[in-house]
Amino acid sequence: MNRLAIFLGAGALFSLGGCMAQQGAGRNGHADDVPAARAIGRAESCIPIVQIQESRVRDDWTIDFRTSGNRWYRNSLPHRCNSLGLERAFSYSTSLSQLCSTDIIHPLSTVGGGPREIGACGLGQFVPVEMVR
Repeated sequence: MNRLAIFLGAGALFSLGGCMAQQGAGRNGHADDVPAARAIGRAESCIPIVQIQESRVRDDWTIDFRTSGNRWYRNSLPHRCNSLGLERAFSYSTSLSQLCSTDIIHPLSTVGGGPREIGACGLGQFVPVEMVR
């Protein structure tokens, strides 16, 4: 079973927390600073785990994944994932070699010790994108 945990150090987490709490306030979990992206291909249900180089949590609704070859995929969650944008960290487990739209992620909190799961959220489709500057 593959398990991946992506999280920031406690110092960075606290410094981002105050900013994100303000940005998402009154916006239903949508942050003001999510970079614009242009779709450059058809949505895919899965991406290979071994190709994932990094992930960037943008807000409670959006995660960008960079894969090998410097390709980006935007995953727009079908439902709000409370605390994801604040914590900017998540874990998942799968028995497959791919991360898929049917998989569940778990926002992680590092407040009060080591990382702990604080919910469960479904992923959306992986859309290949080009970041708009």
